[in-house]
Formats: sequence, structure tokens, C-alpha cells
Amino acid sequence: MKQATLYALPHSLYSGRVRSYLVKAGIAYRELAPNSQHYFSVVKPKAGGRASLPTIELSNGDVIRDGAAIIDHFEGETGRQFSPKTPKQNFFSRLFDVIGAEGLLRPAMHYRWNFDDQNAAFLEYHFTMLFRPGDGEGRSPQGPMNAMRKAALAFGVTPETKATVEAVYIDQLSALDCHFEGCGYLLGGRPSIGDFGMIAPLFAHLGRDPKATEVMFAKGKRVYRWVERMNRLAADLAEYGDQDPVWLPNDEIAPSLTDVLRALAEDFVPETVAAAHTINEWLAEQSELPSNAPCARAVGSCSFEVRGIRITAIAQPYRFYLLKRAQDIYARMDEDDQKAVDTILEASGMKPILGAKLTREIGRKDNLEIWL
Repeated sequence: MKQATLYALPHSLYSGRVRSYLVKAGIAYRELAPNSQHYFSVVKPKAGGRASLPTIELSNGDVIRDGAAIIDHFEGETGRQFSPKTPKQNFFSRLFDVIGAEGLLRPAMHYRWNFDDQNAAFLEYHFTMLFRPGDGEGRSPQGPMNAMRKAALAFGVTPETKATVEAVYIDQLSALDCHFEGCGYLLGGRPSIGDFGMIAPLFAHLGRDPKATEVMFAKGKRVYRWVERMNRLAADLAEYGDQDPVWLPNDEIAPSLTDVLRALAEDFVPETVAAAHTINEWLAEQSELPSNAPCARAVGSCSFEVRGIRITAIAQPYRFYLLKRAQDIYARMDEDDQKAVDTILEASGMKPILGAKLTREIGRKDNLEIWL
């Protein structure tokens, strides 16, 4: 039987999200670098013409681009085994999905690109995987590396902000470490969609690059174990005694998760609110933007304050494509469940994300995000 082929790279942030899902779901696949003639002539055209990672080619030849879409596909085929059925856990699973996929990009980029003494040789080795074996001789990976280095600035990492970026991340790492003292995963003894969102930055950039791994060893030993756990088929709960590989009963949210959300809210909330304002202003000016128009990765820049420091970063519509999933779950809840969620959101400072919405929705067509 032909396996699915995942086009990914070990150091690719979003590749780690899908790879972890495939491993945990027990789905057979092979992983290839996006450097073959087949990829460029067959896969890329089917992926909306974008050479982005991850992209998967199914056994029937269909191609799916984007980590969320790939996971959506397999969740639909497997009975949504990682999507909690209860309202609170489902909501927070989706909230952590967007926080992981979009809200931790700043420290991920900082710890990868601003520590050349520790990271440069490691990254040069990995970026040569963009070339086919035998074709890379005499070719330098510095071009694609420098392009990504510039992207770190676009996410708001500058000499003026880096101390704040580091301090906020250390607090986030510490809060996660405390949570994983009692739970193997975010919602208990098994992973959810939220865990796969969080593994994206916390594996390839923050749990694998030399400098970031040094920080995680020092400040988040349990987070590092969770990173290991997320890349193994088994539940891997050795340090939790007889903890069952299930979500907490009765739609429970561990109290320690509120502390994690509070640490994450410190920059996620002001950035999300500012980005919504910037994108909505841009949309107001696009009177002739047709339906099905491709949605760019970034629409201008937004500015916001974190611990009294002004940060400017690109405003990313995709954040709101994912966030709307959580907002829609909240809208469908009954009043009692909404009140229970509100209590956690208010205690953590996350409540404003419920109102951070775009004036125009984002969908998908032909493997591209589009304006509806």
C-alpha cells in the first residue's frame, strides 16, 4: 500500500506540528525534503503554486498544503480522535492551537537567528537539505538563511525588544513546566489539537536548535520531556505513575493551565488586538477586493506594548483564520459553559481574544487561504 508522503524539513517549525500528529495518530508516511523534480513539477502546482511546508501528498495523488488543513483531513478520517468532544476542553484545545502556531513565533525566531555562535553551524547543515543530494556542492545555504534572518525582524525581534522577548518566553516556559508536573499533555494524559499547535515552535526552533535547547534544559525540563513525548507513538507517561492516557474527566481544565494562559496572554493578547485593528483598517481600504482573492501572510504592521516596551510586528490574517475556530466553539456553547470559560479567560487575561475579529472571513480554496 502506498504511503502518504510528507514534504517537510527537520528544522521547519510548521512541519513539526504535522509530523507529531502523524506519529501520534499512527498514520504511515514517509518524509522527504522539498527538493525533487517530482515535488516541483507535480506537488507544488497542486499546492496552490506555493513551496511551503508542510505539504502532504496522499496515496491517491491528492495534495494538501498547510498544517492545519492536513490535520483537519486526518481528523475527519479518524473520527476526530484528538479533538475533545466536551465544550471547554474543545475550546481551549483550539485556543492553544492558534497560540502555538502564531503566538510563539517571536521567541522562536529570536532564539534561532540571534545566536550565531551557538546556532550557525547547526543551521547551515540543516539548510543544505534544500538542495538535492549531489546538487548542493558549491551552493551556499546562506541565501535562504538570510531571508529567514530578516523575517525575525518582521516578527518584532530587535536589539531594543530582545530582552523583553526573552523574559516573557522564560515565564511562559516556566508556567508550562509547572503544568507538565501534573499532566503529560495540556488537557491530561493524551494530546489534543492544542498540543499539536504548541509543538510547532517548541520542537523545531525552541526544543531543537542549540541555544534554545540550552534554555529549555535550564528552565523547562518537563517541557523538554513533553517535546519528546509529542514525537512518540506511545503516551510516554512514565513519570506520572498510573496516569491514564485520557483527557481529564468531566471537561475539567487543570488549574495550572490558567497560569500557562496568563503567561502566554502577556504578548499574545496585545498583539492579537493590535493586528485585528491593522488588518481591519486595511480591509476597509480594499473596496474592490474580490471574493476568493488570495490572503497574504502579512498585511502591514501593528504596534503594541509588552512590559512597557513597544514592539512592532507584521499583522498576520492567518492568526484570525485559526482563532475564529475557537471563537465559533465559544459561540455555540450554552450559557453555563460560556461562564466557565469566561472565568478562566478573565483570570488569565485572555478574555479580549473573544472580541478580536476581522470584518471579513478567511476560507480556503485550491490549497490557498482566501478572503471570503
